[in-house]
Amino acid sequence: MSMMDKIKSMLKGHESQTDKGIDKSGDMVDDKTQGKYKGQVDTGQDKLRDQFGSGPGQDRPPQP
Repeated sequence: MSMMDKIKSMLKGHESQTDKGIDKSGDMVDDKTQGKYKGQVDTGQDKLRDQFGSGPGQDRPPQP
């Protein structure tokens, strides 16, 4: 079993908490970089949601 499979199995059933963590970490990076890399951070958040969270556009508020 690969590391990615282990992480996915641990997060299964906790999609809402995973999404909150992804949002919070992305917001922290945006704060630390003063929004300089906002586009790249948003792309990274979407890719993480595809892998571990609920997927793009599902159960999350619209981004400003």
